[in-house]
Amino acid sequence: MSRAPGYWLSAMGAVAATIALAGCGSSSGNSILLYNGQHPQVTAELASAFEKQTGIQVNVRTNDGIVLADQLLQEGSSSPADVYLTENSPELEDLEEHGLLAKLEPSTLAQVPARYESTSGEWAGIALRVSALAYDPSLVSAGSLPKSLLELGEPRWKGRVALAPTDSDFPPLVGAVIAQYGKPAAVKWLAGLKRNGQLYQDDESVVAAVNRGNTAVGIINHYYWYRLRLEVGTKGMHSALYFFPDHNVGSLENISGVAVLKTSKHQRQAQAFAKFLLSAAGERILGHGLDFEYPTRPGVAPNPQVTPLAKVAPATISPSRLGNDQEAAQLVQESGLA
Repeated sequence: MSRAPGYWLSAMGAVAATIALAGCGSSSGNSILLYNGQHPQVTAELASAFEKQTGIQVNVRTNDGIVLADQLLQEGSSSPADVYLTENSPELEDLEEHGLLAKLEPSTLAQVPARYESTSGEWAGIALRVSALAYDPSLVSAGSLPKSLLELGEPRWKGRVALAPTDSDFPPLVGAVIAQYGKPAAVKWLAGLKRNGQLYQDDESVVAAVNRGNTAVGIINHYYWYRLRLEVGTKGMHSALYFFPDHNVGSLENISGVAVLKTSKHQRQAQAFAKFLLSAAGERILGHGLDFEYPTRPGVAPNPQVTPLAKVAPATISPSRLGNDQEAAQLVQESGLA
């Protein structure tokens, strides 16, 4: 088994070469090994609460979700992982297509709406994030911001757009353009971004560049702006956050999800962890924390600082239609952006 965009691993550089370990490197007895592609801070809090509730130890390997998905594909049936947690649904779709995931228990799936789960019940979404633009009001007025993501490929944005094409959050956006407008439109848009864009390593760098006044706008997921504001304070924020109107794919709703590996030797413990993440207790941890994502469980409010999801009115594309990132990653590579 192989993953088409092998270049993505090399683009990750040292990140792909070394997996950060928290706890021990394997699971045994009453413990599980979690391959974690989510933010380490929130995952650590979730794992700690689960351990206290159940007595099951969670050992964590943290890396970019795409890197960990590639590792799972390479390891196949010999993987030591019990649970996989990642930021975007395409990695989960890819692993499902390769037959690596176990079905989640019905009581687990029942905790969140079906639209946030795989059609086969092999993974479920724990959180939502929305793509957006960070912008510098001194460089671009709110009234002149683009109404569509595709406008950022037009000549008037030359040298004014920051983006991180090798960040794992970028391919789902490309996949959304493909799904909504077709492959030729995606190719044209990426060519425009190649001409117009200032390239950065990750979304954190993009939002920081916009906030410094280095560029007019930057393509990010919404929570990076809130995390920067938390870091530098309100007085240190010289940028604002913009959501595209009318359900445009520029503000795409992305699903962060959890899955249990079919080859896990600790199915009971792994299933219990997945169920906990979607429980009211687990979702409240995610909602009140410093992650600024939207919980998927009904009735659990997100951090009060974020714009309510109903007001954002994001574009919603089903995980199966959004796909597995393969075509999107290939187009990014062919465009010269990565």
